[in-house]
Amino acid sequence: QVQLVESGGGLVQPGGSLRLSCAASGSILRINVMGWYRQPPGKERELVADINGGGGTNYADAVKGRFTISRDSAKSTVYLQMNSLRPEDTAVYYCNANYVDRFYRPGVGWGQGTQVTVSS
Repeated sequence: QVQLVESGGGLVQPGGSLRLSCAASGSILRINVMGWYRQPPGKERELVADINGGGGTNYADAVKGRFTISRDSAKSTVYLQMNSLRPEDTAVYYCNANYVDRFYRPGVGWGQGTQVTVSS
């Protein structure tokens, strides 16, 4: 099994910053893509950003220029630096990983979610 543990959520004022972290552990041979999704209240889950093993990144239009995703492959950890936060960024943020386990089976893992609230 693969576990993803997130940290770094919380309450922040508009214009503020937060940094989310997600560490993967378990029977992992290789992680191909790690990313962050979010689910605002009453809405569906959506992609925020992801990063592949070569460092290539992909961002949702709503966060381009404000959020930065990075990855420490040696630690199987992904980060999301969120700047210039807006009330509409309020959501539960979920870590995601597409991986291959030690038995060469592909899989998808999700973290438990961390709440980010942007409010004055």
